[in-house]
Amino acid sequence: MFPGAADYRRADTHGPDRAPDADFVVVGAPLDASTTFQPGTRFGPRRIRTFSESYDDYDNRTNHHFSELRVFDDGDVRAWDDVPEYLEFLESSIREVVWDDAVPLVLGGEHTVSLAGARAVEPEVFVCLDAHLDLREEYDGNELSHACVTRHILESVDSVEEAIIIGARTGSEEEWERAEADDVTVIRPEALERPGSGDEGVAPTLESTLDGRDAYLSVDIDSADPAYAPGTGTMEPFGLEPRELRSVVRTVGPAASGFDVVEVNDRDDGQAAALAGKLLREFVFSAADGR
Repeated sequence: MFPGAADYRRADTHGPDRAPDADFVVVGAPLDASTTFQPGTRFGPRRIRTFSESYDDYDNRTNHHFSELRVFDDGDVRAWDDVPEYLEFLESSIREVVWDDAVPLVLGGEHTVSLAGARAVEPEVFVCLDAHLDLREEYDGNELSHACVTRHILESVDSVEEAIIIGARTGSEEEWERAEADDVTVIRPEALERPGSGDEGVAPTLESTLDGRDAYLSVDIDSADPAYAPGTGTMEPFGLEPRELRSVVRTVGPAASGFDVVEVNDRDDGQAAALAGKLLREFVFSAADGR
């Protein structure tokens, strides 16, 4: 159970055919099928919940208590080897949350699970914090690799008009060529470095881009510099500072109808999971404050 959340399966306050009155629902998606370097994302949802236990319930910035924001936890959608089938089942689970007028908060699992989230939420803009472009058509012959997720969302989710990739610092030549298309915007890490601007970062640009548009926000924890989040599959140096991630999450939160944090594994002392859990909380506080 995510700390401060209630049990979604046991909180049926409206009878056998109704869901609880939730605003946010945590869904674990421990898929670990296509990791290309360090596996272990199957442990991500559990570790994120565990390393979020020490956080205070109260948020001074928004004057909210996390436990009062109608956040529920629906547990994990157990993964199996058939990835297309699993993604279809995960999509249906997330879509039920959407139909209940709540915002899904997906805990990965590898980044491929974002495809299920975007399909269920059907946003206009896919905003992604990521070290990698993830714009390949396939990777090692696998079209459903985590290295292809943003490309698939752009080309298979009809509602998505644009992908905004923040923090990208690596990709194949073909991916950078695909990123030049009108439906992709890449904001490199150095664009968020604004000495003297405090916590503002890229917020003004994002606010104007998202004005009136529904978004889905995906946080690949490898967008952070590996000094802060070494527990991830494919570390990439020269990444974002945690405060820069927080600034993006706070800015996009009020415009987003879905959220995920992915690619956390068990190969560190909890740094990646702790950051992931904190960013989820920042998203909830910001989204609730913007309602």
